[in-house]
Amino acid sequence: MKQYLMPVIALAIILTACGKKTEETKPIRKDVTETVFASGILEAKNTYSLTAQADGYLVAVNFNEGDIVDASAVLAVIDNKESGFNKESANDLFAIANDNTQSNAPALLQAQNNIVLNEQKMAQDLVQLKRYKDLLATNSIAKVDYENVELQYKTAKANYDNAVENYKQLKQQAEQQVISTKVAKKINETLVSKNEIRAVVKGMVFKKYKQIGDYVKRGDVIALIGEAANIYAKVNIDESNIAKIKIGQEAVVQLNTQRDTTYKGIVTEIYPLFDDATQSFFCKIKFTETLNFKIVNTQLQSNIIIGVKKNALLIPRNYIDFGGFVQIKGNTEKTKVTTTFVSSNWVHVTSGIDENSVLVTENITSNNQKTSEAGAQMLNQ
Repeated sequence: MKQYLMPVIALAIILTACGKKTEETKPIRKDVTETVFASGILEAKNTYSLTAQADGYLVAVNFNEGDIVDASAVLAVIDNKESGFNKESANDLFAIANDNTQSNAPALLQAQNNIVLNEQKMAQDLVQLKRYKDLLATNSIAKVDYENVELQYKTAKANYDNAVENYKQLKQQAEQQVISTKVAKKINETLVSKNEIRAVVKGMVFKKYKQIGDYVKRGDVIALIGEAANIYAKVNIDESNIAKIKIGQEAVVQLNTQRDTTYKGIVTEIYPLFDDATQSFFCKIKFTETLNFKIVNTQLQSNIIIGVKKNALLIPRNYIDFGGFVQIKGNTEKTKVTTTFVSSNWVHVTSGIDENSVLVTENITSNNQKTSEAGAQMLNQ
């Protein structure tokens, strides 16, 4: 980013000596403003891209550029029959799974009947066991006959316990199936709802990207929406100047669409992340006066005021070489000077010369014109 100075031009005199054109001048003292130049765009608060969440053809587009849309308003509809079929299938499977948890469900009813039968068999075998136990006590039967009846009862009891556990397991499996199909049902309902593209927050439609009949894929941008009442400048600041930018600094902004108009603003935010794509930092400039052009992404230029130097000593840029030396009239060798601000036209000198030094240069640019008397002209760089 460039830095600029805004001083008043001093007297410049072109001389001819030994066949060479030279120019001489004296440094001047003026109040100068140091600025950081930053380009950027107009952006709206809470700007977001409205995107498709499903694949299909747009069968409805319910907005135009410039419309104000409410949050959750349906702005477009996608024809995605597959998601509709999946929803119907999921609903049917959930209904079946839910029915399978009822007491009259075929599997559970069969398991309940099995419990009853095994319970009756166990009861009968228990009666038989008690009778054989009494007979054994009177030595009316052999012990092996009692043991056979006892084993028969234990088998019946084990079968009954297994039948009870089988019922519990079938019931649990049916309930788990309900949970699984319920989740699938909700997922498919959500997928179907994504066929309706809704506004996230209230705002103005700045850009409309799709029309009825267009085929869209998930992630395709349908529209650009933001708060039209809150437009600001988002500008790029390079690494060498970001440390000079502070919250509250004043700025002058010029839109590329309005070259003859400038707007005042103030730095309200410095983004904390370095942007790899632009190799710069971002900051936000809020306009402090009415902006009469509010189309987002409009390119702009700005000058952020980072300091004012009172009574600064200035010399034209073409009087100093790249090593920081100037030629004082009458001296055989050049003089080293210390500088701070350097713009495309002016240099702020802090030591090495004073306002009485007469400087000479052969570096006469096409922008320098012969003048016969002192003149003043404001630079708008």
